[in-house]
Amino acid sequence: MVYDVKEACHTLRRFHMSEQLIIGNASHLYAVQEGWGPLPEGIQYGYTHGICVDDEDRVYVHHTGKDSVIVFDKDGNFLTSWGSEFEGGAHGFYLHRDPDGQQYLYFADTNRAMIVKTTLSGEVLLRITPPDRPDLYNAERKYVPTDVCVAPNGDIYVADGYGQSYVHHYDAEGTYIRSWGGPGSEPGKLSQPHGISVNLRGEVPELYIADRNNNRIQVFTLEGEHLRFVEHNLDLPCSFYFFGDEVYLPDLHSRVTILDKNDRLITHLGEDQQAYKQMGWPNLPKSYYRPDRFSSPHGVCVDSQGNVYLAEWISDGRVTKLVRQR
Repeated sequence: MVYDVKEACHTLRRFHMSEQLIIGNASHLYAVQEGWGPLPEGIQYGYTHGICVDDEDRVYVHHTGKDSVIVFDKDGNFLTSWGSEFEGGAHGFYLHRDPDGQQYLYFADTNRAMIVKTTLSGEVLLRITPPDRPDLYNAERKYVPTDVCVAPNGDIYVADGYGQSYVHHYDAEGTYIRSWGGPGSEPGKLSQPHGISVNLRGEVPELYIADRNNNRIQVFTLEGEHLRFVEHNLDLPCSFYFFGDEVYLPDLHSRVTILDKNDRLITHLGEDQQAYKQMGWPNLPKSYYRPDRFSSPHGVCVDSQGNVYLAEWISDGRVTKLVRQR
């Protein structure tokens, strides 16, 4: 019998490809890259809340542990870590590209009630403290910002998701401009506006707000005028990532949702309708977790190749990479 080494290698490769965990649908198919982003000895995650990717496809993971920003290359190799000042308060995390091509990170710190702008290496450039609005905030009515985003002109928008359900608008230097919202379910009112981002898919920029406890998205002008609702195919939406004509949302109730340019459903990724119903969720026994199923998605981003990165709200962190197949 003649043993063909070349043919054996091809057979083995086909076997491994067939064994890949694949999720998605006909137009959005992903391979689950198990074990992506191992941490070096001495570093461990707290709750993984936010995740961003820069123009070099470096991945920034924001979590509540000691060095709250961990940076990987696209292959999951650890590069560096920093951000001890955000320990315990890590939450909203946003990468903004200025018109001149410079990239900056913005943080919403729930423990310190503060918005911070840094360089990609962690140099602090701006801090925004709570707005001077005694009519909205006092010792009982707390300000707890959960997310932040930046408009094309540099204006900064802050979602007070765990406080009084307002949105606050500042200029690029952090000077207060206006507020809107407040608790409720009618148009313009919010219930836990957990995430906020700028939609640039149309002719005019719009603000998308993850109105989480109302299980919907509210869309506003940059001046705070209510435009419309997106109310279908959502289950506690946390935040947004715009990629091309699509928007990716982590639904805290155990899936990632992808919508098209008209905010219609393309697919749900990694959906597990049993996870969030388990006692003790989100911190379930490790034996429960499966690589191709999500439990508590909190942050998502997409790199230049269309690969998806997901951070889940779990006490010791969980980060997944989905490699785009088509």
